[in-house]
Amino acid sequence: MPLTGIEIYKLLPKTNCGECGVPTCLAFAMSLAAGKAELTACPYVSDEAKAKLEEASAPPIRPVTIGVGNKAIKVGGGTVMFRHEKRFDNPPGFAILISDTMTKADIESRLERFAELQYDRVGLTLRPELVALKCDSEDTGKFETLVAKVTKQNSDCNIILVSQNPDILAAGLKVSASRKPLLYAATKDNLDRVADLAKENSCPLAVKADGLEELAQLSLRLTESGVKDIILDSGSRTLRRAFEDQIVIRRAALDKKFRPLGFPTIVFPGEMSDNPMKEAVIAATFVAKYGGLIVLSDFQGESLFPLLVERMNIYTDPQRPLATAEGIYEIGSPDENSPVLITSNFSLTYFIVSGEIENSRISSYLLVKDAEGLSVMTAWAAGKFSADVIAPFVKKCGIPERIKHRKLIIPGYIAVESGSLEEELPGWEIMVGPRDGAHIPAYLKNWKP
Repeated sequence: MPLTGIEIYKLLPKTNCGECGVPTCLAFAMSLAAGKAELTACPYVSDEAKAKLEEASAPPIRPVTIGVGNKAIKVGGGTVMFRHEKRFDNPPGFAILISDTMTKADIESRLERFAELQYDRVGLTLRPELVALKCDSEDTGKFETLVAKVTKQNSDCNIILVSQNPDILAAGLKVSASRKPLLYAATKDNLDRVADLAKENSCPLAVKADGLEELAQLSLRLTESGVKDIILDSGSRTLRRAFEDQIVIRRAALDKKFRPLGFPTIVFPGEMSDNPMKEAVIAATFVAKYGGLIVLSDFQGESLFPLLVERMNIYTDPQRPLATAEGIYEIGSPDENSPVLITSNFSLTYFIVSGEIENSRISSYLLVKDAEGLSVMTAWAAGKFSADVIAPFVKKCGIPERIKHRKLIIPGYIAVESGSLEEELPGWEIMVGPRDGAHIPAYLKNWKP
C-alpha cells in the first residue's frame, strides 16, 4: 500500500528548506503522496528513507524516454485526469508508419514528409518525433536494411521497431540499438525473449494484449523480470473500445494507484480506419484522452498541422497564458527605414498584430515585450507594459542599431503612456497606433521614415 502524506513526512529531513520547490517538508510529503512530485527534488533525504519512500515517490504513470540526446521524447508521467486540475505532462509523440514492403520511392517520400512537415508557431517548432518501422515481409535482412537506412538518413528521428518476432526485432537492434528505440511488441507468446532484448539493449518495450486484464498481467511479469520502461497497448482497434481503455488505464493508475497499468500508452488510429481524415479525427481524440504515442499511417500537412496545434494547446499550462518569446520579430524583409511597432507577448495579440502587419505588405519590425503572457490592456493595468518597462527594453533589445529613424508605434490602448515614453526615450518620436489590429494595414500605408 502507498504511504500516506504523514508517513512520508516522518521520513523526510524536516528542514523546511524550500529547495524542493514547496515551502515546507509537510507540503512536499503531501505532494509525494499525491504523485505530484518526485523524491529527487529533496536534496537532503537519507538513503534509508529513499528506499522506504521508493513506492510513494514513484509517479503514478511512469515517464518513459524513447531515443537519445536532445531529440529524445519523454511520454507518460501524468498526474491528473483533467487538464484544469493542474496540467498535462509530457505531450504525446506522433509517429509515421513505414513498412519494409513499401517501394523505395514511397519510403523516401515518407521520410521527406517527416523531415519537412515542421511549423514555427509562438516561438516553438511544432513537428512529429518518431518513425515506426514495421516488418511486414518477415525477412530479417530486409528489415535490417530498412532500419539501417532510416537511422543513417534521419539522425534526429526517434524509432519504433514494430514486429512480434523476436528475431526480427533483434535484427533491427543490430543497427539501431544506440538510438534506444521502442520495441513493439511483447505479447503473451514472446514475452520472455523480447524482454531479454529490451534489458540487454536498455530499450523501452511496448506490451500488447487482448484486453486490460491480460495487459495488467503481462506488464506485471515484465516489471518482475526487470523491465521498467513499458508502453501499454490494450489491443483494441475500434475508437469506442480504445477510448474506453485509455480512460480506464489512466483512472486505474491515478485514482487506484494500480502499478501494472501505471505506464504510458500507444495507439494506432490507422488500424481503426482506412479513411485518412477519419484517422486524423481519431488521432485528435487520443491527443486529448490520453495517448502517449500516436502512430499514423502517413503524414499529410492538412491533417498533421491541426494535430500538432491541438497537442500544443492541450499540453500548455492552463494557469499560465500562452506566451511568445520576447525579442525582435521581422515581418517581411524590413530594413533601416522600416516601421517599428511594439506589443505584449500574449500569443493571441502577437498573432493578430503580426498577421495584420503582413496584410499591410509593409515590412516592419515588431518588438515583443515580455508581459507575463498578458494582453496589452491587462498588462498595462498590471503595470507590466508601461513606459518605465517599455523604454529599457527598447534601448537594450538591439532595435536602435537596426534602424536610422527613431520612431516607435505603440498600441492605441496605451496612448496615455506616449508622453512618459518620450521622456524615457529622449530623441524618439512616439506614435500612437490604432486600438484595433484590423486598422493596422491602413495605418501603416501612411508610414514615412
